[in-house]
Amino acid sequence: MLKINILFYSWGNTRRFNSWADQCRQLYGSRLQRVSVNAGFSCPNRDGTVGTGGCTFCNNEGFSPSYCHPPKPILQQIDEGVAFLKKRYKNPEIFIAYFQSYTNTHGSLEHLKSLYGQALSHSEIRGLAIGTRPDCVDEEKLDYFASLAREYLITIEYGVESCYNETLQKVNRGHTFEQSVIAIELTASRGLHTGVHMIFGLPGENRIQMLDQAKILSDLPIQTIKFHQLQIVKGTPMSIEYKEHPERFHLFLLDEYVEFIVKFLELLRPGISVERLSGEVPPAFNQGINWGGIRSDQLISLVEKKMEDLNTWQGRLWGN
Repeated sequence: MLKINILFYSWGNTRRFNSWADQCRQLYGSRLQRVSVNAGFSCPNRDGTVGTGGCTFCNNEGFSPSYCHPPKPILQQIDEGVAFLKKRYKNPEIFIAYFQSYTNTHGSLEHLKSLYGQALSHSEIRGLAIGTRPDCVDEEKLDYFASLAREYLITIEYGVESCYNETLQKVNRGHTFEQSVIAIELTASRGLHTGVHMIFGLPGENRIQMLDQAKILSDLPIQTIKFHQLQIVKGTPMSIEYKEHPERFHLFLLDEYVEFIVKFLELLRPGISVERLSGEVPPAFNQGINWGGIRSDQLISLVEKKMEDLNTWQGRLWGN
């Protein structure tokens, strides 16, 4: 019990996993509200730079808020997003612009500066969260982000998705895990907040392989992580594959996913903060297993209850 008490004290909360939302309240006195922005970017494996067709699981329409669509100007998207979030949440105070759709560093540095500058000019915006791919950053762009971080809250979030190159090739990801490692290390070396996004249940991966990723990720200099269970999204190549060959897929049932996440958290370095435990696709886009409309906050409660029942916590098995 001494170890778990020390961990809870260092996180500043009494949860059994390292919650990024709780850390933000401790650091900034409020949660950081992300205002999604669609700046009209494409992806290098859609426009022919490294490939075509995109990732087989991807349909951004299933994840984008209604206010977040080009050709609306960036400042208009932020205005509408801030109004929506102020209505949805009680007394939100800190807003950051979340460049979410597709690959938000896929362009020249001058183009990026123009777009990010517009967002940062908004009176409500305190920083940027930039979702991108590990093959779409370079030293010059990272130096620019590091200069912004002297004044603003800046997070670079990489879509790693899997630590296995065979899986990345199957889903037409267009980059390797080795490229993810290089991008993460270059980003973290500049003192930038570095986050990753992972998908559990991608075709070909078994439970042992998925859990082994906890150790691999724990050895990298990342600050935050997002988990998504694989969902079959309408309008994707994967939805066609799933319809034709459902035997290739193992989609998580709710209880199974809760148990899996608890085990993964036990293996994960306790210093890594968790931003999300699961993903949510609107019912109209979900062509796989439906968890009965359960929301992310409800999933968190189920995971915490399971961890309490097992008297376990994030990092309990880390390093074993």
